[in-house]
Formats: sequence, structure tokens, C-alpha cells
Amino acid sequence: MIIINELSMQFGDRVLYSNVNLKLKTGNRYGLIGANGSGKTTLIKILQGEEEQTDGNIEFEPGRTRGYLRQDHNTFDGYSILDTVLQGHARFWEVLKKREELYGKDEMTEEEGHLVADLEMEFADLDGYMAEARAGELLEGLGISTEQHTAPLTSLVGGWKLRVLLAQALFARPDILMLDEPTNHLDIHTISWLEKTLNQYEGMVVVISHDRHFLDNVCTHILDVDYKEINQFTGNYSQWETAVRQARERAQAHNDRMQKKKEDLQDFVARFSANASKAAQASSRQKQLEKIKEDMVELRPSSRVAPRPVLKIEKPCGRQAVSFKDLAMGFEADKVLYSKVNIDIVNGEKVAIIGVNGVGKTTLLKLLMGQIEPLSGSIVWGQSANKSYFPQDPFELLDPEMTAFDWLYQFRPTWTQQEIRALLGRMLFSGEAQMKFTKVLSGGEKARLLFAMLMAQQSNTIILDEPTNHLDLEAIAALNEELKEYQGTLLFVSHDRTFVSSLATRVIEIIDGQVIDYQGSYEDYISGPREDIIHRNKGRKK
Repeated sequence: MIIINELSMQFGDRVLYSNVNLKLKTGNRYGLIGANGSGKTTLIKILQGEEEQTDGNIEFEPGRTRGYLRQDHNTFDGYSILDTVLQGHARFWEVLKKREELYGKDEMTEEEGHLVADLEMEFADLDGYMAEARAGELLEGLGISTEQHTAPLTSLVGGWKLRVLLAQALFARPDILMLDEPTNHLDIHTISWLEKTLNQYEGMVVVISHDRHFLDNVCTHILDVDYKEINQFTGNYSQWETAVRQARERAQAHNDRMQKKKEDLQDFVARFSANASKAAQASSRQKQLEKIKEDMVELRPSSRVAPRPVLKIEKPCGRQAVSFKDLAMGFEADKVLYSKVNIDIVNGEKVAIIGVNGVGKTTLLKLLMGQIEPLSGSIVWGQSANKSYFPQDPFELLDPEMTAFDWLYQFRPTWTQQEIRALLGRMLFSGEAQMKFTKVLSGGEKARLLFAMLMAQQSNTIILDEPTNHLDLEAIAALNEELKEYQGTLLFVSHDRTFVSSLATRVIEIIDGQVIDYQGSYEDYISGPREDIIHRNKGRKK
């Protein structure tokens, strides 16, 4: 159990939360939610002991261990992938290395012999003989094959390093497991594996995530950071969302009734306060007015502010959006990602491109954008198609030496400054924020600036690569709703299952060198013919 007493945290004049009182219990899985910048990561750092709170205290049940998903990808660059995972349990790693050191000696002293015996007992108690197998299972579950386990951690790029660090956090089996955005860079299948793993976890879990489906499948409780408070709710994210909306609707309806009653009373007082025969009644109504003020429910402004994207189309597209003709792609002739791909996409379709990491999803988007060339075949765009691109890494497009305003202005130089400012305002850039250099923007701000670019370009085809990374739940929901209404063609890669399910009218899955084209919704594809289609395609290859 964790008992949080009168916790307050602020940076300078900026108060994140004050006088927070919570009890977190073993066996519960807490989803920590709130707007970007509300203090979610700060709370985890306080619980982990990496950050000192401004006031208050935190009591941990004696003997309970804590672990968390590290965000520093370079800390373990001098180690192999497997050894990085094993270091998740600090005492086990210490015993392992000392044991190896002593066994590596030609001769041991009597004292060292006794030490080895003690270490062997502790090694067994720590389940040391199964440690490498357990670490390997975690890595396999996260999509890192056995052949890679002895390779240096530096052989992996950022997203794959994060998987190793996630395996490290899970390997320690801490009593209190804290995870900050664990689903970033995970594909849909690996997220499902992580959900199952966490649902079987016996300790306490505190997790920050912007994946609504993940929060629904994992969380037993929600910790909502808002109004400079942290409130606990029993249930998953959707249940919390429904409860909050209903509570606000009830409060608003109550206030509306009180306001109507207030106006009636004010009217009576104004009409009859000077009338001697009605003076007593007017006085009574005046007292009722004062009581109404006390009965009104305070509807405080939330720290959650959603952007308001509007995706217009300047020039409509004809029937044909884009075609793949005998397309083959790979980076070496003997390492082909996929071949003989023939697909026609018509205007207005919303196409989800899915598959595990590394199969070539982003590569396919770069082919569509003409950034790389295929091994063979071609991509043919419709004559009236024009496209906009949201890359996985915003700095592919952003100029670090330009302000947000100047960078956006270049996409619509014929617009007035006021029009550009209004567009930025819709994406939550107001006042001085519009003049910030792009190099100092947060991840969420960079993503919102790219969406402002999409709004300015008004293309009839939009290509998105992991657009929900770094966005908070409110921004994702707003984007989701606008893309539903978008009249053009959409091709997108995403591992957010709610996002994919709500948008996709067609699914392209890249799996085992095959490109599966299913003309229907994601839910129908996953629950229905997926395995049959894959099996039939394998049969054709033979």
C-alpha cells in the first residue's frame, strides 16, 4: 500500500497539485491521466524517489520494492540486451556478477569459498537458475528474438531499446511497478501481450498512457490529475469518462434549474419590493435568492483543453487516389520486405496499415511520399490527388530555427497573419506560444503544429505515421472525430486500436512478407477472416 498525505507540488509559481490525499492498494492497476503538463510524470518521479515534493509525505508499506520504466535509452549502452534486462533486479545482478567473479578465479581462499556458498544460496532464492529463461521470455513477448539477446543494446534503435527497458522493469517483479507511456513504439500485437502480462501482475501498477483501449483493458482504477487535484475513481477509463460526463451534466442541469428559479425570484423582488402588501413576500424571496447562490454547483474550468482541428479540402480528388502496381520493396535484393503488391485505393477510403514493428509500414508511407524508391514496380497517384504527410518524427519536417508561426506561414503565404494566428489558436497555440522556436516545443506541441500544417494545406489525401504519439487523450479524441468527418483519402499507421477501429474502412496488414488487403473494418478483419486470408496467401506462394 502507498499512503499519500497532503502532497503538494509546484515549480516556482506554477502549482501542479496541492493537499493530495490518496491510498493506493496492492493488486490494483491505476491509470494516471490528465492533460499534458498536468504533472503525471512528476508524480511517478516523486513515488520513485527521483523528485522531491514541495510538501506532504508518502508512506510505503515496509519492505515493498519499486520499479519503473526508464526513459533514458543510453544508460545501458555498454551491455548486451539480455544483461540489460537482468539488471532490472539490482540485487540479483550484484549476486550474479560477484558469483561470476569468484568462479573465474584459479583458486579461492577459504573466506571466498564460504562467500560463494552463501551466494549460491541467495542465487537460488532469487530464482537465478531460471533468470535468463524468464528474461528471454519477456524479450520474446516484446518481439525481440532469441538470436538478438546476446547482441549489444546499441544494436537497437530507440523504439526497440524502449522494449528492452520495459522487459527490464517487468523482470524485477517489483511490488510497485510504475510505467510512463509503455505502449509508445509497441505494435498492436505486442500491446495485447503487455495487457495480458499486466492483468496477471500480482503487485500494484501505476501507468501513464494515452491509449484508451489499453487503459480500458488494464486499469482497475483511474487517478485523474485535474483542477490542481488528484482524484481516484474505481473503474477503467471509459467508465471514468462516462461518470465524469454524467456528473457534469447533472451539475449543469441543476445549475440551469437554479438559474431559472433565481431569475423568477429576482423578477418578483423587483416588482413587489416597493409594494407594502407584498413586502414580506419580497423579503422572503430575497432570502431564497441568497440560498440559491449557496446551492449552485461550482463548475470549475478543467486543465483539459482540446484542440479544434478542421480539415478542409481545397481541390477534390477524382475517383482514383493511388495504385500500387507490382510493387516490391526492400533495402537489399536478398532482403525483400514485400513483393508483387497490386492495390487500388479510391478517393474517400480510410486505410489502416498495420503489422508488427519492422515489417515495413513506415517504409510503405515513405514510398507513397516518394522519399524512397521501390526495388521494382511503381506507385501511381491519381491526376487530381494531392497529399500531406505527418511523419513519425516531426523533425523530418520542422525547422528548429523557425518559430511555430513562421514555419506554418510558409505553407500558406497568401493568408493574412491573422488567419495563421487563428489556425494556430485552434491547435492551442496562443499568444507568445506562437512565437516559440520549434526546437523547444514539447512532443505534444510538435504534433499539434503538424496538424496545423495539415489544416493549412487542405489536401485531398492525408498520410499519417503514428499521429497519436505524444498527444494527450483530449487531443486524440478531437483529432479522431475530425478525421471521421474528413472527406478525402486517409492512409495511416497507428497502434492505437480505438483510433484504428473508429476510422478504418479498409485494412492493409504486412505480415511475414505478405501484404494482406482487406476491404472492411478493422474489427471485422481481426475477428473474422484474418487467419483464413493469411493461410490462403501462403498457399498461393507455394
